[in-house]
Amino acid sequence: MRWVRLRTPWLLFICFLWLARPVPRSLWVGGAIVLAGLFVRGWAAGVLDKDRELVVWGPYAYTRNPLYLGSFVIGLGAVAAGGRLWFALVFAVFFAFAYGQAMVQEERTLEQRFGARYRRYAQAVPNFVPWRRRYRSPDGFGGKRRSFSLARYKRNKEYEAALGALAGFLFLTLKMLVWPNFS
Repeated sequence: MRWVRLRTPWLLFICFLWLARPVPRSLWVGGAIVLAGLFVRGWAAGVLDKDRELVVWGPYAYTRNPLYLGSFVIGLGAVAAGGRLWFALVFAVFFAFAYGQAMVQEERTLEQRFGARYRRYAQAVPNFVPWRRRYRSPDGFGGKRRSFSLARYKRNKEYEAALGALAGFLFLTLKMLVWPNFS
């Protein structure tokens, strides 16, 4: 399933770029949405020590899957930037299929690894859509609470998402300026 989540987006992205009809307004609106998604992903990557501890602070205090939430917001922003809003349905179906399966698998892994602590956290914090109320561990579990760290952000290679978004926007801008009627 991991290959579906990591490789299929490229096929969808190529089709989307081919069909996109960006205009200045769609690029601005989509860009703002993408920046919000990059912020969520960046914040999550900057507090996460992958495979070391159960993180329940930062964005993880509002949703159990802030990295996936950020990816979803980035995808919606890209769709808005491309000016083909019907593509949002294609994106949402793909996301629900590929990332929904990934979330289920990760839940199982975390429950096996952290047991009752993870189950308590999972009962209190939504899987995907965040709450306004922040989770507070009743017993202080989750290791030493850390603030955002640029070193963790880099170690988690989150800059790749930002570079990918930049490349996509450069292509959409070029398409708008050079090939406005292409596709």
